[in-house]
Amino acid sequence: SSYTAHFGEEPCLSGTRGAGNIFFGNCNLRCVYCQNYQISQTWKEQKKNEVTHERLAEMMLELEARGCHNIGFVSPTHFAPQMARAILIAAENGLRLPIVYNTNAYDSVEVLRLLEGIVDIYLPDLKYADAEAGFQYSKVRDYPLHARAAIKEMHRQMGSELVFDDNGLLKRGLLIRLLVLPNDIAGLEENLRWIRDELGPRTAISLMAQYYATNKAATDPRYILLSRRISEGEWFEAVSLLETLGIEEGFMQEYEAASFYYRPDFDRKDEPFKDIRDFQ
Repeated sequence: SSYTAHFGEEPCLSGTRGAGNIFFGNCNLRCVYCQNYQISQTWKEQKKNEVTHERLAEMMLELEARGCHNIGFVSPTHFAPQMARAILIAAENGLRLPIVYNTNAYDSVEVLRLLEGIVDIYLPDLKYADAEAGFQYSKVRDYPLHARAAIKEMHRQMGSELVFDDNGLLKRGLLIRLLVLPNDIAGLEENLRWIRDELGPRTAISLMAQYYATNKAATDPRYILLSRRISEGEWFEAVSLLETLGIEEGFMQEYEAASFYYRPDFDRKDEPFKDIRDFQ
């Protein structure tokens, strides 16, 4: 749906020249607060953006030529086979950048096994600890069951250690994102305990403060618990959990900046994250 150099990822991905992100349309979740809803939930419009495997490979090579540090596929789950084929075409034509699989984690373990050796960096969200919340706010069943199984498979492939180059850029590994939601709808402590107990305290996490009410969460009274940004108290409570639980590795956003500057506009197709670049 869109491809661009993205400067709003974790520092080890964005670096100085940006992450080369390719955004797929029509996500397999229907999050009522999706910040990318302009492309993730517009089925008919996204049909116009279909491309061939060869064109997708060209996008990767264009991003490499621009100087991007990696190729990041955003919401790739429902296009994983096509993505893999395009990566192989790009590699045959000289692509040498790390491949980032940026996913909501509602993935098939079987498909992830097929991606072993193709994907260099797994960047999953762990959205909910509670299945009911997953259904109410993202319209999928048994989210924790499937997401945890998927992330365990990613961990089997990558382990807990992140591999960086001499410039501090991530080359290989698993980095689990946790978006702090208002009223603890995500079940953050339970998710962090699961990561620590099942994957180990050195498994890297990225704690994110960028939530703001958008899409249906901004207008539909059914989602009133998501109708505001997180409070400063909620954020610092989330941060304190990392120390309490002994989570040792990862990244945190800055509370004051996050929800004001991560506001993509995919009507600006060539530069949907202009505000992030201006901020940096």
